[in-house]
Amino acid sequence: MAGTLPAAAGSASPVDTPQRLSVDLAASEGPVMLGANGALYGLSDDGVPSDAALAPLKITSVSQKPEGGAQHPNGDALTVSKSFFRNGGGEINVMMQDIYAKWPYEDLGIDDYLPKVDRIAKEIAADPNSDRFVYIPFNEPDQIWYKLGVADQAQYEANRDRFFKDWKTVFRRIRAIDPDARIAGPNEAGYHTRLLRDFLAFAKRENVLPQVMTWHELGSGSLRDFQAHYDDYRSLERAAGIAPLKINIDEYANRRDLSVPGQLVQWVSMFERNKVYANAAYWDAAGNLSGHVVRSNIPNGGWWFFRWYAGLTGDTVKVTPPRADTIDTLQGLASLDTSRRQAQVLLGGSDGDSDVVVENVSRSVFGRTVTATVAEAAWSGYEGQHATPRVLTRTKVKVADDGTVTVPLRGMHKMSAYRIVLTPGGTGSPSPASVPWSASYEAEDAAITGGKVYTQGTVDNANGYAASGTKDVGSLNTATSEVGFTVTVPRDGTYDLAILYGNQSGRPATQRLSVDGGAPVTVAYPSTENWTYRAKKDVGLTLTAGTHTLTLAKGDAEVTLDRVDLTARAAAPAARYEATLADIGGTPSYDYSSSAGVGTGALVLRSGDSAVFDVYAPRDGYFTVVPQATAPVRLALHGETVTARPGKPLRLYLVAGNNRVTLTARHAAVRSLDVSGNGSTAGTLSYEAASATLAGGAALVDSPYASGGSYIGSLGNSPASTAEFTVDATRSGRYILVVHYAHNDRRDNGHAYNTDITSRTADITVGGGAPRTVTFKNTWSQDDYWTLGVPVDLKKGSNTVTFGNASAWAPNIDRIELGRVIG
Repeated sequence: MAGTLPAAAGSASPVDTPQRLSVDLAASEGPVMLGANGALYGLSDDGVPSDAALAPLKITSVSQKPEGGAQHPNGDALTVSKSFFRNGGGEINVMMQDIYAKWPYEDLGIDDYLPKVDRIAKEIAADPNSDRFVYIPFNEPDQIWYKLGVADQAQYEANRDRFFKDWKTVFRRIRAIDPDARIAGPNEAGYHTRLLRDFLAFAKRENVLPQVMTWHELGSGSLRDFQAHYDDYRSLERAAGIAPLKINIDEYANRRDLSVPGQLVQWVSMFERNKVYANAAYWDAAGNLSGHVVRSNIPNGGWWFFRWYAGLTGDTVKVTPPRADTIDTLQGLASLDTSRRQAQVLLGGSDGDSDVVVENVSRSVFGRTVTATVAEAAWSGYEGQHATPRVLTRTKVKVADDGTVTVPLRGMHKMSAYRIVLTPGGTGSPSPASVPWSASYEAEDAAITGGKVYTQGTVDNANGYAASGTKDVGSLNTATSEVGFTVTVPRDGTYDLAILYGNQSGRPATQRLSVDGGAPVTVAYPSTENWTYRAKKDVGLTLTAGTHTLTLAKGDAEVTLDRVDLTARAAAPAARYEATLADIGGTPSYDYSSSAGVGTGALVLRSGDSAVFDVYAPRDGYFTVVPQATAPVRLALHGETVTARPGKPLRLYLVAGNNRVTLTARHAAVRSLDVSGNGSTAGTLSYEAASATLAGGAALVDSPYASGGSYIGSLGNSPASTAEFTVDATRSGRYILVVHYAHNDRRDNGHAYNTDITSRTADITVGGGAPRTVTFKNTWSQDDYWTLGVPVDLKKGSNTVTFGNASAWAPNIDRIELGRVIG
């Protein structure tokens, strides 16, 4: 019927009535704030995560330690501020007590703390961006140092008074050094009405009121209780005669939530609705935006959710979920941008079927028809790569007489998030979405030999790691250990098998994959942080139509299995990036006169305008890039610029993970940027470790895990220690130098739950040019080789590329590759 679209996602349920989530485009909640996209220790170093992983998310705040803080080995606020601010970051909360080494912090008294406060304040005040830092002088004082959460009232009052005295002292100490300092607190581990009532009265009376109110929401119950906490806090402000303060929930969520789009949407929706800032908690390693960046530059499903969130513009509007303030239920947030003529809905958190009813779809904004585009960001694990979210449907539909549009979602996945975009329909019809056949199989439901089913993160065990269906199969450590999956496929052909796994062995591990008892092939699994820290391995299979048994048997080490996904392979992987959903510069216009192609209209660029696309590549290599435009455009990538003719393919080198491609034009209407391919290495240059000239103690080390049987070790820690490659470029120009490297530096501080990995750096010099310092993240083991792409300029003919580090160890180097950006 008019106003209702064909179902998106999986098959419809014939029994259960779909849940209803309604969106009222006429009920504005105020401008989109993007406050809930921060992270505690989200950055570890300049370059970890990469610029291309940071910039698209438009992060408004992060929380980091003071420079030289002993709590963790990296994540120093001033150090990471370079990359954070370079990539459009907002402000940095400085966790001042992280100057201490122990957790909980050693209580040596306020007299020990004050000189540390002085040093931190002097360093921040001297920074040219000092106004973008926020001081957090105390962390979880309800539990640490002051025990403000005690039940006994008399003891509470004594502890409270000591805290208030110290708060006043530290507040004034900071302000004496940095008169314009913004200070946040009290920063409890949970919400406490008793403390906050007293604190607001005291701080107002003594003129030591923080500029930012902070507390933590850690636990499944926060999904139920936060709204009541927020409402109660605002009532306390009103009662105290205090104007509303900015709020930052500077730690939120648990391990079972992080990386999981369907969980994240529940948290983010309640924070954005209330216009508060929020930083995801730091439960594992620094430098991955709290579990949402794989390695340094590769998106997982959680990253894509936050990329969608960053793409909301205009005002947020009222969303009514089936059950408000209820743990693990369908929740959502939505935006309306009348200038762009777009409405967007982000939702998830529930299995099954849902109807999304968008109300008050204005004809003056959208016309009589709309195109609805539905996409899914699935859970891929903390360390599992996730390609550009798949479009499930593109459908043109009339707006109903009552001004509604209903978008049916069928067969939703609890761990996924979904995005619905409404744009004016215009003439013509959008290209139908191509959704391949796919099925998922849980390891705990398979035939298990010599293994054990474990339950991981749940509502009651919120800090357990996320697992599909909350369970996985571990202890696959005997010679006969195996898991057999019974699968049924619809037709003969090639299928992609995605294996969600954990590798606890401390080195690359293997299993033997067989089909119907046939000859096995070896599946190699890179290391993960631990056996429950999920990653994803992709394998290709050729299957005949019908039922098969896929068996994963123990290889050389123990691997934990969570789930396998089987997907029919079509042609080469391809994605179409809608121009009207890209980040923009300047003042381009939006043309929805036709819904042809991707269905979302065209972005009209003129001189001074730009569109920035976030393009995913599964590996380093060449891909085919085609702009769908009405006139020639210019594409900028990795510091190189090339002219592209309408509809004409370009061969461009992309690095594994996210690539920011900027498109400009004198005057062109652009519908999409289409990218396809598998990452060809044809035409690239490759040099093994053994081909390098080594000096100053750098040496070749034999390794069965290195591609050429050896790697360059003992590199650096002296100005004389270098590795020099001589490379022969067939053409001059901008190249991507891909370094295959490994290292496993850590600083074990005995922390209760954080894994304190550290990075290494190398100075890379091309010819006689200036050296460039590049950061290489820890690879979880010294035998796991990752890649890092570095733009370099080569002249035609012979060039030298030299690695070194005069003051510390550089990473071990397996080999290097070079590909000209324009192939």
